[in-house]
Amino acid sequence: MTALFPLPSYAVPSKADVEAQFEKWVQSDLWPEAKAGGISEKTFQAAFSGVTLNWNLPDLAPPGFPLPKEQKQTQAEFSSPGPYFNEDRLKKLAATGRGFAAQYASTLKRIEKTYGVPGSIVLAIWGRETGFGVAKIPNSAIEVLATKAFMSTRKDMFRTELVAALHILDGGDVTPADFKGSWAGALGQPQFMPTSYLKYAVDFDGDGHRNIWTSVPDTLASIANFLVKKGWQRDRDWGFEVSIPEAVSCAQEGPDLAKPLSHWASLGIERISGKGFPSGEMKADGMMLVPAGRDGPEFIVTPNFYIIKEYNNSDLYALYIGNLADRIASNGGAFEGRWGDVGKMLRSDVAAMQKALERQGYDVGGSDGLPGYKTRRSIGQWQAKNGMKPTCFPEATMKGKLK
Repeated sequence: MTALFPLPSYAVPSKADVEAQFEKWVQSDLWPEAKAGGISEKTFQAAFSGVTLNWNLPDLAPPGFPLPKEQKQTQAEFSSPGPYFNEDRLKKLAATGRGFAAQYASTLKRIEKTYGVPGSIVLAIWGRETGFGVAKIPNSAIEVLATKAFMSTRKDMFRTELVAALHILDGGDVTPADFKGSWAGALGQPQFMPTSYLKYAVDFDGDGHRNIWTSVPDTLASIANFLVKKGWQRDRDWGFEVSIPEAVSCAQEGPDLAKPLSHWASLGIERISGKGFPSGEMKADGMMLVPAGRDGPEFIVTPNFYIIKEYNNSDLYALYIGNLADRIASNGGAFEGRWGDVGKMLRSDVAAMQKALERQGYDVGGSDGLPGYKTRRSIGQWQAKNGMKPTCFPEATMKGKLK
């Protein structure tokens, strides 16, 4: 009979042990890098005065602790888009936004002249990000960024942001006490990460400081500057909700399949509002967007739609901003197309479909279980090729056929 010896047990370090490691890391690892980058010792010491690890943040991997279990998302259902566009919330934001449009009319007019970005778009992003600045942002940005740079699952990215944050403090725009951010390290009313602040924040009220914490002109102009530096096209809309005739394939969407708006109009695609496309847009490029395939609202979007996605890389986010901006600018309402009963399939099933399509030579943009435009387009092409009516969205009935 084999004797069973107990395996040696290794003591997990205490939080105090990790805090001590953190203090050493700040002084012996981070400070030399900051100093080499031109950060003054006075700024560095002021930034870290009283800063300790924030153990309440998500995605932490403290040294010596068991590694966090990898979260497998493939079995979860991907969400239906409908609830994202909460009508009560949108109505309230739009009403507040119209009030601010009147209150800051002269500032917004100057922003539009300077940057070419409509005030309604800027207001919509401000409203979506922090409820027009009323959202509480209580966290010390240095504490959040330092915690994540020291012991998160994405240390390198947060270290870069932490060093950028030290440059902001060294520049004198804000004091450590007022340097507040979200639990993810995003700063102030526009929710810029520190690297974005350094690139895009502007002093629009002329007080000599870029202040995205308490200055509304600086906040709004910084959002506009971000968009224009990313490529915003002056005098163009973000997009239009449309009706796509049954005879027109939904498998033509994507930024890589841009066509002049006159082309889309020639196919019988019309604005759902009944208005024509603006004459100034007809020769310019537009792209089909069907975020729920044939089972949801349909759009022709402009390149500016993809610039909004630079702020948050999500079709639904950009549609939310566009819809909210339209409500603020012209008292528009909800999208007329209804979001169907989509988003109920398991991500693992969608991923299996994506892999099957890849084996057949389709470019689905990766098998992550989320149906982006390349997946939707490939499904539509596959459906048409196999004699089905293209819906351009994963359906449970396809599981047995698409292997």
